[in-house]
Amino acid sequence: MISRSVCICNLLQSLRATSSSSKIGCYYGFSSQASSSLQQTCEPSNYRDDDYADLDWDNLGFGIMPTDYMYLMKCSKGEDFEQGQLNRYGNIELGPAAGVLNYGQAVYEGTKVHRKEDGRLLLFRPEQNAMRMKFGAERMCMPSPSIDQFVDAVKQTVLANKRWVPPPGKGSLYIRPLLMGSGQILGLGAAPEYTFLVYVSPVGNYFKEGFAPLNLYVEKDFDRASRGGTGGIKSITNYAPGLKALTKAKNRGFSDVLYLDSVNRKNIEEVSSCNIFIVKGNAISTPAINGTILPGVTRRSIIEIARDHGYQVEECVIPIDELIDADEVFCTGTAVGVASIGSITYEGKRIKFKTGAQTVSQELYSTLVGIKTGLIEDKMGWIVEIE
Repeated sequence: MISRSVCICNLLQSLRATSSSSKIGCYYGFSSQASSSLQQTCEPSNYRDDDYADLDWDNLGFGIMPTDYMYLMKCSKGEDFEQGQLNRYGNIELGPAAGVLNYGQAVYEGTKVHRKEDGRLLLFRPEQNAMRMKFGAERMCMPSPSIDQFVDAVKQTVLANKRWVPPPGKGSLYIRPLLMGSGQILGLGAAPEYTFLVYVSPVGNYFKEGFAPLNLYVEKDFDRASRGGTGGIKSITNYAPGLKALTKAKNRGFSDVLYLDSVNRKNIEEVSSCNIFIVKGNAISTPAINGTILPGVTRRSIIEIARDHGYQVEECVIPIDELIDADEVFCTGTAVGVASIGSITYEGKRIKFKTGAQTVSQELYSTLVGIKTGLIEDKMGWIVEIE
């Protein structure tokens, strides 16, 4: 019986002569057009759709786990992306003067796939990530894949790594699309060449606390973003500057940092890697998108779910002092999902909030997860089934 790995290897070797595969990772590749052939040709009778990678699925954390394949697509400055390919997962080659290494010219996205009980793979609102990448790429002077190219690349990468999608209820497959200036340039300017890649990793809960309520520390010495900057896009340059504040907070026993606006330092903006919501009675408020706050896909989804559940949702300026009167506080993001906040410490005072069962955040979380995993009917048209 021919093994699946031998089948893949033979197919890839046969494509080498005709494929215009990239040499970025020095791996064999195959074009997007050949991906369907891979799925059809390399499914021998001894391969089962429910085969899983050999992992401890009950103890997944949130970390990188090398999988089988990643997707690569390149284009030159002033041109459009045209054809991508799946390569074996591995290192990529960059020149020392690459725009991403010297000037931080890159944006990234994050989304997830869940597996249903019947084995089907469900992707959540990928077109929203594609549109956000296009917006961010324009801000960073980069060409970007079309929405269809983005979604197709994600689908291909997931299918090629299907055995790494956790069993139902054991986690999800995190998908990281990355767009970067890979061409070399010495003087400050846009790179002459760009690479779009997609890699994946099976993940569990983002925070080490698991589902336990988070404890946040309000940061007053450092800013996350400023007006006119890149706070409203997922630029790679947004995150390393926050490590100092995050490290300081974690060393003091806190889960994460809550940032204030950089002008007045009085209004709530974002947590390090997620958006924030305040609950008071039937009213839910979240900081308005103003150029310094990332328009999260989960944020937008929770707003729509909350309104569908009859809550009054307002996007507005939220002074830090209003936390005193809040019933609940929670944060949202692709990686974190919906995370309840147990306390926020500001100027030496710790403010506690309602957590646990029968909370608004738990209600919204249950609906969101239910839609993502296929347990609740998707009336919003958010789910894309990968097949």
